[in-house]
Amino acid sequence: MHWAEKMANRLIAEHPQRQTYVCASGISPSGSVHIGNFREVVTTAFVAKALRRAGKEVRFIFSWDDFDRFRKVPAHIDPGFAQYIGLPYSQVPCPYGCHASYAAHFESEFEQALQVFEIEPEFIYQSREYQSGRYHPQTLHALRRRGEIYDILMSFKTGGSSAEERAAFYPIHLYCGQCGKDSTTILDYDDTAETVAYHCGCGHCDTVHIPQADNIKLHWKIDWPMRWQQEQVVFEPGGRDHSSETGSYNVAAVIAEQIYGYSPPVYEPYEFISIKGSFAKMSSSSGHNYTPDDLLEVYAPENILFLFAKYQPNAAFHIGLDEDVLRNYAEFERYAAGARAGTLTGDLAGALELSLLSDSPLSAGSTVSFGQVASLLPLINFDRGRLREMFNRNGEDADELRLQRTAERTEYWIRNWMPHKLVTIQASPNYAYYHSLTGVELRWLRSLCSLLRSRELDETQRMTEIYAICHHEDKKTMRSQQKRLFTIIYQLVLGTEEGPRLPWLIQAAGEERMLNLLDL
Repeated sequence: MHWAEKMANRLIAEHPQRQTYVCASGISPSGSVHIGNFREVVTTAFVAKALRRAGKEVRFIFSWDDFDRFRKVPAHIDPGFAQYIGLPYSQVPCPYGCHASYAAHFESEFEQALQVFEIEPEFIYQSREYQSGRYHPQTLHALRRRGEIYDILMSFKTGGSSAEERAAFYPIHLYCGQCGKDSTTILDYDDTAETVAYHCGCGHCDTVHIPQADNIKLHWKIDWPMRWQQEQVVFEPGGRDHSSETGSYNVAAVIAEQIYGYSPPVYEPYEFISIKGSFAKMSSSSGHNYTPDDLLEVYAPENILFLFAKYQPNAAFHIGLDEDVLRNYAEFERYAAGARAGTLTGDLAGALELSLLSDSPLSAGSTVSFGQVASLLPLINFDRGRLREMFNRNGEDADELRLQRTAERTEYWIRNWMPHKLVTIQASPNYAYYHSLTGVELRWLRSLCSLLRSRELDETQRMTEIYAICHHEDKKTMRSQQKRLFTIIYQLVLGTEEGPRLPWLIQAAGEERMLNLLDL
């Protein structure tokens, strides 16, 4: 059973009377949301999908923490944006001038990418929630019980506490009414008047009436459990950094129970994803990341989803855009073929099923092989029309749109990540290599050229005869000789040791060009 199905079954068993299962995830829009953050939302999406398949009503929410402070200028943003550090993300200008705010730009970017994956949560924008007054009662409740909250927080720390520190503790961030930043110090809280007085580093002082305030936010470890209670969340994943013994989840779980009277949701820790060849954590601020849009330039969305679905959330893995792309596509295509044949079972079958989109080709008779297209396109100068003709000629009933999308991704991958695969048909014969061949190998080539000239054989018959050129009573020897013959052909025609399947190579080059390069 797939891990998402196990989690769905657990939630159903623990909440048998629940009418709606609320599954949550959330990210701060500090920059372009990278594929490591994507694990947060896709983990929730898989569990929500498994619950729906079990016949349950699901509310899948995604919180944008855009009322958090702008902490650091990312590598790709104008350094002048340092002037906005301390403002909430929703109040920082759009760095590209195309959206209402910094937050809106990166929120929109990620939301559009999620649509491609058919992941459609209910988006909650925390700046709107806080400024609407929705959380005012919970904020007042936290202020009234700030001493207890302080004790809980300190119980997870190794350092000592003091009565003075406890008395000065306030579980809120307050943005200045003058400069808009969070460089404020709370001076006093009046429970009767429901006000807080503060001083800001900009010199501004004020007293705020909490039930009317639009500039107050709870600290993260209080904010998180408060939202669990507000939304009645039963499941939420979290990164490894939140999952230690003294991490955010365990702290928030105690606050949820003791302060807000709510049993914390089932929590699923997930491991970080790395870029192949790097051990550094992906980061929006450093620019060391792949975004979903980056991967969608190369991978089909179901391939990306499968990368996440096939691993347990607590398993780390890396993503590369090198030869791994061919391996990942080939693996997906192999499992898809098994699913169509009814031979794929177990966790992999579950992972594949969770990864499929509404227009999945798996119910059709064939799919487009990324590796096959990658081996052909450079040989035909990336001519999509000719690629279509070749597929038709070979009886490959590929969906037109899928073939074109695969061709687009293949060309992008080769030109931007694997330029050494820009292999073309040789312009002139390689006499030096030809004359290095043995007498037996030359006889193989002459037999091949005779078959290329023949007009009496169809392509199937010709390939049967080509394989027979290296006939040997010992099957192992024959396979070795056939492999050697194909290597010779690829070397003379392409200048490489491998290439597309021979019938496709002959079609791409044409018989005459093949003969010019082989019949020397």
